[in-house]
Amino acid sequence: MLELNDIRFRPATSERVVLNDINLKASPGEPVLISGNSGSGKTSLLEVISGLAGAQKGSIHWNQEALTRRQRRWLCGVVFQFPERHFLGLNVSQELKLGHKRLTSEERSHVLRRVGLGDVDLRQAPERLSGGQQRRLALAVQLLRRPQVLLLDEPTAGLDWSVRSEVLELLQDLAQDRLLIVVTHEPDLFEEWSGNHWTLREGRLHALSPLPL
Repeated sequence: MLELNDIRFRPATSERVVLNDINLKASPGEPVLISGNSGSGKTSLLEVISGLAGAQKGSIHWNQEALTRRQRRWLCGVVFQFPERHFLGLNVSQELKLGHKRLTSEERSHVLRRVGLGDVDLRQAPERLSGGQQRRLALAVQLLRRPQVLLLDEPTAGLDWSVRSEVLELLQDLAQDRLLIVVTHEPDLFEEWSGNHWTLREGRLHALSPLPL
C-alpha cells in the first residue's frame, strides 16, 4: 500500500503552495484517478510521489515503510504527458535497451506484446510513431523497469477517440498487478473505468464516488 501523509509542496520557482496537506492511501489492483484543472498541481503530485521532486513537509510510505526520494525513484515508473519529449534512443529497439545492460529479445518481445506493439518496426524512430504508439512505447520502457507503482500524466491527451479507448483498456489491464495512478483534466473519459476517483482542487485532494465497476 502507498500512503501519502500531510504532503506539502511548493516548487522552487513559485511563491504559491501547490500541494497542501495531501493525504492518500492506495493499493495495487485498485487504480486511482486524480482529476483537476490545468495548473491544479497534478503533475507536481506525480513528481513528488516518484521522488523527482521533494516535498517541504510530510512523508510517503510503501507497505508501512517510509521511503526516501531515491527509493521512490526505484519504486515508481512515470509516463509524462508528452512522452516523445523524453525519448533518447535513435530507434524503438535502442529506446527499450536504455538502462539495461542485458535485455533479451524475449523480454523485449514480451513487453511490446503486453502494450500492443508486437508488430512495431524496431528500426523505426520513436518520433515517427503515432501518438498512441508513443504512449505505448513509453509504457513499455517503464514496464521493463518492473515498477510497483506506475504513474501516468494525462495518458489520453491529444489522442483520437478510437485510440483513447484502446489506451484505457490497456491501463485497466496494467492496473491488475501493480498500483496505477492516473492524473487527467478529462475525467469524463474514464466514466466506465473502475477505480477510486479523487479531484485535486486548490492544493487539496477531495474524494469522489468510486468509479463504476
